[in-house]
Amino acid sequence: MRTPHVVVVMGVAGTGKTTIGPLLAARLGVPYAEGDDFHPPANIAKMSAGTPLDDADRWPWLDAIGGWAHGRAGLGGVVSSSALKRSYRDRLRAAAPGIVFVHLTGDRALIEDRMAHRQGHFMPTALLDSQFATLQPLKPDEPGVTVDVSGSPYEITERAVAALAALPGAAR
Repeated sequence: MRTPHVVVVMGVAGTGKTTIGPLLAARLGVPYAEGDDFHPPANIAKMSAGTPLDDADRWPWLDAIGGWAHGRAGLGGVVSSSALKRSYRDRLRAAAPGIVFVHLTGDRALIEDRMAHRQGHFMPTALLDSQFATLQPLKPDEPGVTVDVSGSPYEITERAVAALAALPGAAR
């Protein structure tokens, strides 16, 4: 399956964006970009210290992701971004109107357990509550799908591929 869309894999920390994003990109035959790589060093330092980002911190990050997505318009791609608020997703869509979202969701206990066991990531589990407090799930008027994160990365990826294929106008 190939898609000309740029897919944003979104969700709270620990849902598996960095794991599922590359797997989904491989299945779709498009490049993957790690959303965390678009953060300026000040953002990473702030999160590493356990301080949640505010909107002023996020705008340049979202603009950088939006710029990448704009450059992939018509070519397809997958990028990860928490995209927790509608305003963040609106900003991404303003930069790249064809974006489609894959919202990774799951049980809080499962997500916290996965966060506790990952190594080498700057986001501490202490920020999970702020992530859930900020989260505004996709609305019916937003182009995208919701995918449960229970099961293996392969199972999650296959659910995402099937959900994207079912969207109106999906490339087959």
